[in-house]
Amino acid sequence: MAKEIEVLLPKMGESVAEATVIKWLKEEGDFVEADEPIIEIATDKVDSEVPAPGSGILSKQLCGEGDVVQVGAAIALMTSEAASGETDSPAPKASTATAQKPVQSANGSAPAQAVSTGSEQSELISRSGKSGRFYSPLVRNIAVAEGIAMEELELISGTGNEGRVTKKDILAYLPERNKSGAATQPSKATPESKTAEKILNTPPIGVNAGDEIIEMDRMRKLISEHMVMSKRVSPHVTSFIEADVTNMVRWRNKIKEEYKNREGENITFTPLFIEAIVRAIKDFPMINISLDGDKIIKRKNINIGMAAALPSGNLIVPVIRNADMLNLTGLTKAVNDLALRARNNQLKPEEISGGTYTITNVGSFGNVMGTPIINQPQVAIMATGAIRKKPAVLETPEGDVIAIRHMIYLSHSYDHRVVDGALGGSFLRKVADYLEQFDVNRSI
Repeated sequence: MAKEIEVLLPKMGESVAEATVIKWLKEEGDFVEADEPIIEIATDKVDSEVPAPGSGILSKQLCGEGDVVQVGAAIALMTSEAASGETDSPAPKASTATAQKPVQSANGSAPAQAVSTGSEQSELISRSGKSGRFYSPLVRNIAVAEGIAMEELELISGTGNEGRVTKKDILAYLPERNKSGAATQPSKATPESKTAEKILNTPPIGVNAGDEIIEMDRMRKLISEHMVMSKRVSPHVTSFIEADVTNMVRWRNKIKEEYKNREGENITFTPLFIEAIVRAIKDFPMINISLDGDKIIKRKNINIGMAAALPSGNLIVPVIRNADMLNLTGLTKAVNDLALRARNNQLKPEEISGGTYTITNVGSFGNVMGTPIINQPQVAIMATGAIRKKPAVLETPEGDVIAIRHMIYLSHSYDHRVVDGALGGSFLRKVADYLEQFDVNRSI
């Protein structure tokens, strides 16, 4: 007897709660072998594939390209092979009632019935509107639960593939819709819904002759959403300090050839900065926190994210876990490995999640300083500028002298809800102290 199996979106690393569907690798009706990839997904900025849990027929796709799906949610239905050598024909495709599960409304109330056979509901749950835009089962269920008619759904701007409305889009629309007093079950688009739509959209942009319109790729859209969210959530404050890193530069210049011959790879300044940051976090553990409403989560582990620019121009932040457990050689190997695999798009989802503090190197582009945006749900981030030779005043037993020193600006952005200037500034000063007190005679 053939058996129907739900294919669930698997867990893909700590703190990864959802994924975006990129494309289906198998179509409905295709026979799939066990462990054969059936769908390509993106978690944050890493692409991966979901394999079939067993052999059988892919009977139903429960989400479309561009949809955002929660971890643990069903993404497809499969009909397993007939048992005991029977030659049963594949089970019919899952009914709409099976595929479309009710979802809880955004205000926490009991969900409305997601599927109805009545003619008054048929337009609300159709797969596409008059514009031809596709709506996923999840989006349609939310629309039904919130009393959003198809005409109103058609007015919501979509950020998904080909302008499709994602779960995030419709959930972002609801607060403004409710605030504007839209009817609970409008039969057509109302002035209030149009007003809410205008609030959500950016001002119209004129296009002139000769202008080129470039569509954002998926990663750039994710970065854009994450940065806007961070600025809305956290009141940013940025402190700056100039540090004399002459000893550190001289030490690296002295040992870099020996290290490369011994380890087969380069030692950059990044692991040296990370080492100083980790030491400072141990001195000021309240920098290594997250904020959940009015609750402060003090992190036990020190997981350092290092922002890395990709050849495409996009940005990704691989994470060095338990950085405080690594010596300088271990940090160097971790930095080089993650940077190389980031450039080659070989990172795993769990390698870009779980960070507790982030460092970004604006100096690699020749910039002397920057004002970085916090990588949520962290509360602070540091930017390192370009190291430059500058005249500086040195205090000696014989008096002050002018000398050429290697100087760097450090920029520290922090969330002023939980990190005040005293803590944010003292932490920055401590990082600079560790860099300036670098032991030029240390071995590695």
